[in-house]
Amino acid sequence: MLKTKQDELKELKQKCEKCYNCALGRTRNNIVFSDGNLEAKILLIGEAPGADEDATGIPFVGRAGKLLTNLIEESGLSRQNDFYICNTVKCRPPENRVPTDEEKKICEQFLLSQIKIVNPKLIVLCGATSAKSFLGNKIKISRIRGQWFKLFDNIDTTVIFHPSYLLRNHSEKEGSPRWLTKQDLLKIKNFIS
Repeated sequence: MLKTKQDELKELKQKCEKCYNCALGRTRNNIVFSDGNLEAKILLIGEAPGADEDATGIPFVGRAGKLLTNLIEESGLSRQNDFYICNTVKCRPPENRVPTDEEKKICEQFLLSQIKIVNPKLIVLCGATSAKSFLGNKIKISRIRGQWFKLFDNIDTTVIFHPSYLLRNHSEKEGSPRWLTKQDLLKIKNFIS
C-alpha cells in the first residue's frame, strides 16, 4: 500500500525525534519539525527554533512568528493553508545563536526529505541564515531578497527578510524592509495563484 504524505512525514518526524547526532539534540526540549499544510504550494524555511518554538515544538510562534503570520495574512495568504513551514535545523541552538554549518549539515537530511515529500511549487528562504545555507555564505540578503532562483531539483525559490529583523525595523515607508517584505509576499501570492 502506498504511503501518504502524512505517513511519510510522521515517520520522518519520528526519526528526527530520535536524532542526537549533534549537541543541539542533547539540549532541546522538543524538536521543531513543521507547521502548516503538507499539501501547500509554498514551503518556507526559517533559521532555527527559538525558546518559544523549543517549548511548543512549532516553528515561528514567538514575536517574530506572530509578525510573520500577520504579514502573510495581510498579503491575502493563509499561514495554515498556503504554507508548510520548517527550519534549517530542528533543535534550538543555545542562546538563539546561529546554527553552525556542521549542525545544519547533520539536520539537512530531514529538511531535504521534507522538501521531497511536500513537493512544493515554491520555496521561500526566510532570513540570512536560511538563504546562506543554500546560496552561499557570502550573500547579502538585502541584495538577493525578492530575487528568484531554481534550487532543490529545479523548484522556484525566493528569499525574504526574517521577521526578527523586521521587529527591529518598524518603518513601513516605501523601500523599508517591512515594505519590501510586503511586496515580496504579494509576488509570492501572485506566483502561486
